Amino acid sequence: MTLDKFRPLADRALTPFVSASERLGLTPDAVSVIAFGFAVAAGGAFYAGGTSGPTAWYLAAALFVFANGWLDLVDGALARSLETDSKGGDLLDHVLDRYADVIIIAGMAAGADAYALGLLAVTGVLLTSYLGTQIQAVGLGREYGGLLGRADRLALVGLIGTVAFVLPGQLVGQLTAIELLLVLFAVVGHLTALQRFWGAWSDLR
Repeated sequence: MTLDKFRPLADRALTPFVSASERLGLTPDAVSVIAFGFAVAAGGAFYAGGTSGPTAWYLAAALFVFANGWLDLVDGALARSLETDSKGGDLLDHVLDRYADVIIIAGMAAGADAYALGLLAVTGVLLTSYLGTQIQAVGLGREYGGLLGRADRLALVGLIGTVAFVLPGQLVGQLTAIELLLVLFAVVGHLTALQRFWGAWSDLR
């Protein structure tokens, strides 16, 4: 299960957004920073949705997450269009993506008062991303596959934010939609990391 295999299709849909960014004079790094801003807003909205009551915060969080994911595609497409791809830009993009993952999950966990689940979820997500880049570091190419890639995670977070807006409260046992997603990230995130490790280990032997 991974949406990353649809990147070529998404790249074609990015053309109007890349053109608009060029007209506005935005650099790929600027787009990356704007995308990160939406991630911060999403984390804050998830926290507010769990602590202040109005479930409209969850819908706002979902929209912010989708904006973050889309702009995360735009920055790379813009860099290719402007022929300004650089190692520095790639580093900035990866660092901001990891911080975005942490902030979004932290907001979800804090809002749901589920800190243990949040810890397990964020470590699963970070290890999944780490294995992807570490596999590249040993010469096997960037790994986007596995049970749950970043595109899948963002899609699920946006979907669950919408579900939490429509169906607040407990859904399964004592768990809300947000908590169920944290459980999924905790379990599947670590499984994805192990899957990537095993695939790379097998290729290297």
